[in-house]
Amino acid sequence: MPRLALAFVAVLLLYGCSPPDNDSAPSASAPEVSADQDLSDAVSSDTTQPRTIIIAADPWCPHNCEAGSDHEGYMVDIAREVLGEAGYTVEYVNISWARALQMTREGQLDAVVGAFITDAPDFVFPDTPQGRSIIALFTHPDNRWTYNGLDSLANQKLLVINGYSYTSELDRYIEEHQANQDRIWVISGPSPLDRAIYLLDQDRTDIFVEDVYVMAWWASNSNGAINPPRQAGLISESEAFVAFSPEREDAAELAELLSKGTRQLLASGRVQEILDNYGLSPWPETP
Repeated sequence: MPRLALAFVAVLLLYGCSPPDNDSAPSASAPEVSADQDLSDAVSSDTTQPRTIIIAADPWCPHNCEAGSDHEGYMVDIAREVLGEAGYTVEYVNISWARALQMTREGQLDAVVGAFITDAPDFVFPDTPQGRSIIALFTHPDNRWTYNGLDSLANQKLLVINGYSYTSELDRYIEEHQANQDRIWVISGPSPLDRAIYLLDQDRTDIFVEDVYVMAWWASNSNGAINPPRQAGLISESEAFVAFSPEREDAAELAELLSKGTRQLLASGRVQEILDNYGLSPWPETP
């Protein structure tokens, strides 16, 4: 990913048209996730209006949260403000990450939010990221296992989300062992985080890969019925973006607009006002 002088979201006060995919292992007593929300009205009404931009993702709060809520995610807020000032209307919807990527790749949606470049290298990315992610491995709170490189995963069942990219190295490991359900369990759906945490709590899997900010947000907003998972080792830090469909003719223009606008919001202090709504600390540098 492009490297920037700023260390994006380095410190927090608190601490990813086809049918939905099926999990690659049986769910047994795990609660079922809800179906993807119906996009037909939004797509049919907005695709003929080039000033409307539909962005999609599964909830990944605080980066991007539940569509239509009071807090839709700081990355959504940044994109909506920048693009809105340029005369665009931004519509944000929640569907599974794998479906969001496919529909955006096909031009049925305009952009995804919370993307790493490794998620969709064929998409059009801004030069300036709208967020930052720190990926870690999490276990049941009673599990004392600690990550010590890929070799330490050999006797563990790793739970991942369909369509997510983590790091190039971990992505290769997942692809290599995905057929072995004793080592890799892939789940999917429009809101997979709660289910993943449930499966971890029930000792149905050993390790879950997730962003530390997302897990911290979940812990601060959960009802306490499940003890927060234990962080067992960091994997990587990555810039996160709103990335545009390669099928949209003005994708490069939109990416440049979003880059410039994000930098302006950083310099003016407006980004910090947005982050304050999510309890996030200041970014230490601005461009």
